[in-house]
Amino acid sequence: MRVVVVGGGTAGWMTAAALARLLPTRCSVRLVESEAIGVVGVGEATLPHIRAFNERLGIAEAEFMARTRATFKLGIEFRDWGRIGDSYIHPFGTFGRGTGAIDFHHYWVRLIARGAAMPPLDALSYACTLARQGRFHHPDPDRRRLAGTFGYAYQFDALLFAPYLRELAEAMGAVRTEGTVAAVERDGARGDIAAVVLQSGERIEGDLFVDCSGFRSLLLGGALAEPFEDWSHWLPTDRAVAMPCRTRTALTPYTSAIAMPAGWRWRIPLQHRTGNGYVYASAFTSDAEAQATLEAVVEGAPIADPRLLRFRAGRRRRSWVGNCVAIGLASGFLEPLESTSIYLVQQAITALVELFPEPVIGAADRDEFNRVIDLEYDRIRDFLILHYHATTRTDTPFWHYVRTMPIPDSLAEKLELWRRRARLVKHREGVFLDASWVAVYLGQGIVPDGWDPRADIVAPDDLRHGVEALRDEIAADVAGRPDHRTFIDRFCPMVDAA
Repeated sequence: MRVVVVGGGTAGWMTAAALARLLPTRCSVRLVESEAIGVVGVGEATLPHIRAFNERLGIAEAEFMARTRATFKLGIEFRDWGRIGDSYIHPFGTFGRGTGAIDFHHYWVRLIARGAAMPPLDALSYACTLARQGRFHHPDPDRRRLAGTFGYAYQFDALLFAPYLRELAEAMGAVRTEGTVAAVERDGARGDIAAVVLQSGERIEGDLFVDCSGFRSLLLGGALAEPFEDWSHWLPTDRAVAMPCRTRTALTPYTSAIAMPAGWRWRIPLQHRTGNGYVYASAFTSDAEAQATLEAVVEGAPIADPRLLRFRAGRRRRSWVGNCVAIGLASGFLEPLESTSIYLVQQAITALVELFPEPVIGAADRDEFNRVIDLEYDRIRDFLILHYHATTRTDTPFWHYVRTMPIPDSLAEKLELWRRRARLVKHREGVFLDASWVAVYLGQGIVPDGWDPRADIVAPDDLRHGVEALRDEIAADVAGRPDHRTFIDRFCPMVDAA
């Protein structure tokens, strides 16, 4: 099958590399991109799932990190979200030991409700403690040990990631064509895409077209006119100003999301610089004011002019239509608060590989692909809305709006279950597991009224002493681990881009 990928960047070259590596006898891969068309290139933080993707492509971790000047990421720190002055980490790992008949948070909630003086929840997570102390090591393969109760992701230079993937993809047989798509030809009988025509006049035919053209959604949204579901009433941030700076402070093994008057700003430390940006709602502040606000708080000297990005939260009604699959921004966009953009690209590629058509594209395969992708978008959407809605802030019009706005029924049901009995909705599919929801619920002050009754079996004093002993054991173990910068300098020091 002839696969034509329209658009490069992270989404395009991840797709090309994966298809060339995983389906070498099932398809040929041709990628069309233009050097004249820029890429978004600010998606620098990831989720742990990227490690499995890289492993499937045969990518060596140390080489990848050195080439993309990457650092390790143990989670995301949220500052000033529930209330000004608050700080918590959403960890890539469990709270407690990650074992037992009931989840650890039920014991913690029980003790809090009974007025016990408790250690902060962060201190009862190995990942959070490692992050707070600025240390790192690879997880213990034995998940029964505290040092095995966490995962990690990467923070890297997105502008170096796509060229790195391009090298791999071309070495595996993918073919790149330089050019700008000027027209899209469709089959008159079926309505499928028959070919793309470049400005040079070259006509490129294909059997399956993958739209990686970014926000333009050239094929799915343009040629096929697939409707876009607008979620901006729930996620009103629609712009960002980005500005990298020279690294000046400690190389933290986590991303920071710091609440601002009309949104939030990111801080992503790489080996050679720190990524900064202010994600904001244009209905509540101007571009000029947002830029000035960011410039006033960034750390270190800027190494590039501020860059303005415009976007809209939502997704296409379907991501696979006819013989066209949209991956990445061409399919939809959810703001970068929880670093889900590259994850959504990865999940779409995984679903495409598993449902890859031969010899004819079937409706059942398309429907299953769309079901899986829709679930990913919808559940991430609810998780992002929770961060905004679960606030007590009233200091600016933006925070008043998100605190009081109507929310999706699916999120309202989750909140009701949590508030009543500290219960979490269990899903077989979706990116964010129990600890992620617990971190945001409790980190932003939503303490349940009840808990699992089995948590009452342990005597209060025994439970309190057990929790304190756990805190001390975690702290002692983490204290002996290497500093994050020291670990990187030994394992994957950056190399100059070729």
